[in-house]
Amino acid sequence: MNLAKNIRNTASRVLQNEANAILGVVDFLNGDFEACVERILATKGRVVVTGVGKSAIIANKIVATLNSTGTPALFMHAADAIHGDLGMVQQDDVVICISKSGNTPEIKVLVPLLKKLGSVLVALVSNIDSYLADQADFVLNATIGEEACPHNLAPTTSTTVHLALGDALAVCLLEARGFTSDDFAKYHPGGSLGKQLYLKVSDLLSKAQIPVVSEDAGLAKVIVEISGKRLGATAVLDIAGNLKGIITDGDLRRMLQKSLDIANLKARDIMTVNPKTIDADEFAIRALNLMRNHNITQLVALDQGKIAGFIHIHDLMKEGIV
Repeated sequence: MNLAKNIRNTASRVLQNEANAILGVVDFLNGDFEACVERILATKGRVVVTGVGKSAIIANKIVATLNSTGTPALFMHAADAIHGDLGMVQQDDVVICISKSGNTPEIKVLVPLLKKLGSVLVALVSNIDSYLADQADFVLNATIGEEACPHNLAPTTSTTVHLALGDALAVCLLEARGFTSDDFAKYHPGGSLGKQLYLKVSDLLSKAQIPVVSEDAGLAKVIVEISGKRLGATAVLDIAGNLKGIITDGDLRRMLQKSLDIANLKARDIMTVNPKTIDADEFAIRALNLMRNHNITQLVALDQGKIAGFIHIHDLMKEGIV
């Protein structure tokens, strides 16, 4: 068989296997899942997520998702827990133990210790007939048919399903808490994601003088204003200071291509009327979406109906939002 075709077939089989497994656990969502969400909501402690091997890696990701969506959580490696790290577990904590088999040696040692502490124990497990499932207060059933690995050995489908159930748990908690995008922004101040959630148009407006001309301004005045203010455009205002239009350097080039009779041209003859605008108090990501939707590179920003400046796609690029 052609190597490239064989690779595609294998990749397709793996993805279908894992996708089907995720859909399969939808039928396993039951009262235990609901009760687990309610118990976490009611707890005064944290959610401690533990596991060994690949399950420990999945546990780390679930912890990160919980923390970023308003549920305090921490990771505890099951092997380290029985060598001292168990001290991080407090009486009011809910402990989620992740395991495919539910019978690994570290889990069998850890579970009695957790129960002795009085911790609420949640089993996220792919074998409901296991020691872990039997000892847990709540069982999140992650049963799968087989791993995507052709030998049914390497944790592939099982870890994907564990991760998906962790996401489902986090989102249920998020919605139950009424967690908003503003709350999300508090936990994600850095990077492009954070900037999308808190950076506003007003934060990106140039402090330099705003390029404006009157409707009666001649072509020479328009050119001087555009080139002098270095924003590639000028706003056109009426006598009361209201925005009537916009002229970009592109508008000037197109006008010159159409006509050489420019002596008597005024700003009103060249401008684009009813230009796209955005309120200065809007989030910058909305400015980007407007530019993309209308295939333009800049917007006029308004503050209480009056021009506050221009926001250009280059401003968004500099901030890493694009």
